[in-house]
Amino acid sequence: MSIDFNELRELLGAIAQTDISELTLKSNDFELTVRKGLQMAQPMISYAPPEMLVTPSAQPQLSPSVNDQSSHSETSAHPSPLEKNWVEITSPMVGTFYGAPAPGEATFADVGDILSVGQTVCIIEAMKLMNEIETEVAGEVMEIVVENGEPVEYGQTLMWIKPA
Repeated sequence: MSIDFNELRELLGAIAQTDISELTLKSNDFELTVRKGLQMAQPMISYAPPEMLVTPSAQPQLSPSVNDQSSHSETSAHPSPLEKNWVEITSPMVGTFYGAPAPGEATFADVGDILSVGQTVCIIEAMKLMNEIETEVAGEVMEIVVENGEPVEYGQTLMWIKPA
């Protein structure tokens, strides 16, 4: 069985919009299992204010406390990327994020770069295949959320673009 990754991407997208929680495809030399759960920690993190994403010393609050008023005023002082009308580029698959075509080479996109539609912004390695991810919007790279070599999930935000 040969794998057409465009068909696989379409299948994953279709599954994501259904109530199907698990799917297994098997052949003699290939097996694919897709599981969908209710825990969506990554997207919640991706909508945090930018300083929460880059400051390792920031401690998220797990329960309401007396400091709630101060945290609300900080949020309004630093609007989220969605409030700034930035567009997110998300991972179309599970894999490993690479910002450059090879170690030691220049990155595809850096903060401040101006991108055009269809420009490659990163590579996601999945099952030993390198998949170039292209932007669907022209604009300026405002934030790169993931680190080089970091594993990413389907639908996880990779970077934020300010549309041109």
